[in-house]
Amino acid sequence: MADTSAATGLTVQQWDDKFFMEYLGWNKYSKYFGTTENSIIQVKEDLTKKSGDSITFALVNRLTGAGVTGSSVLEGNEEAMDSRSHKLTVDQLRNAVRVSVLQEQFSAISLRNAAKPVLLDWMMEQVRDEVTDALGSILGVAYGSATEPNKDIYITDNNDRNLFGEDVGNYSAGDHSASLLNIDNTNDQLKSGTISLAKRRAKLADPQIRPIRVREAGDEEWYVLLCNSLCFRDLQADTVIQQANRDARARGLNNPLFTGGDLLYDGVIIREIEQIPIDAGAGAGAIDVAPNFLCGAQAVGVGYAMRSNTVDETFDYSDKKGVAVREIRGIEKLQFGSGAGDLTDLKDHGVFTIWAAAVADA
Repeated sequence: MADTSAATGLTVQQWDDKFFMEYLGWNKYSKYFGTTENSIIQVKEDLTKKSGDSITFALVNRLTGAGVTGSSVLEGNEEAMDSRSHKLTVDQLRNAVRVSVLQEQFSAISLRNAAKPVLLDWMMEQVRDEVTDALGSILGVAYGSATEPNKDIYITDNNDRNLFGEDVGNYSAGDHSASLLNIDNTNDQLKSGTISLAKRRAKLADPQIRPIRVREAGDEEWYVLLCNSLCFRDLQADTVIQQANRDARARGLNNPLFTGGDLLYDGVIIREIEQIPIDAGAGAGAIDVAPNFLCGAQAVGVGYAMRSNTVDETFDYSDKKGVAVREIRGIEKLQFGSGAGDLTDLKDHGVFTIWAAAVADA
């Protein structure tokens, strides 16, 4: 009697699919990935089925007209829909490892399994860092590489999507650096009141930063605040936050006050992201400050043209075997024009940035 086994090609494909799902699932942003307009990080895979170097995310703004009542004529009084677009460009990303057969004679599949942990960690870190960079980007450029004039253009168009410390008045019109200089380490540490203020401003922004809807919780609306570690530290020390998470959540060792897990406050899920960078010396008295990202729906776009797949190779008269992982994708903060043209006066679609003091532990 003969046993049936999967063809090698099929086994490789199954391995690649599992690798892709695992590295996304283990990422710190994983629970916020999704394919719908209700997702904080919206994923599109259009280019996996057709050729092209970019994916377009479309926005159709809500209708704002009064309409007509009674027997008034509607024909000729229709309201025009205002549509906008964000084009996300994809690129190839690759890495590989090699193993000498002197250590062990690997088959193609066992080599993949041996290399899987390091390749998985590497790809997971790439996605995590690219999402972090995207959240803080200025007009499509990483924050650390953006010019001061571009930061000023950005803050002018996004002043309703940024908060400097605890006071709206800390914003210096059209000057990003001057606004940061108004942040001090006495009043402008991240605290409960700042979160509530940022949430109100996000809801009142034009256009509104939409909270995500959680249907399993009865269509509740939530924002997610992604925090720099030092700002998260200050938030944990806030007595209002402590009381809210101590008295309104399950007690015991699983409470986030003990575990360091996500905090909840005023309809906001608060998660620490260690990789959110510091802007060294940018605040009052040259203190360090950091951005914290209050995210709603469609904050970041991810476009895949090719999911992760692996390639085997042999070297040095077959003495060494290698496996490479590659994929084609792009990750960007979603921005849509707010001016007369499709791409003029770009606004962050789903991100409200809270700038706060981030002074290192003494």
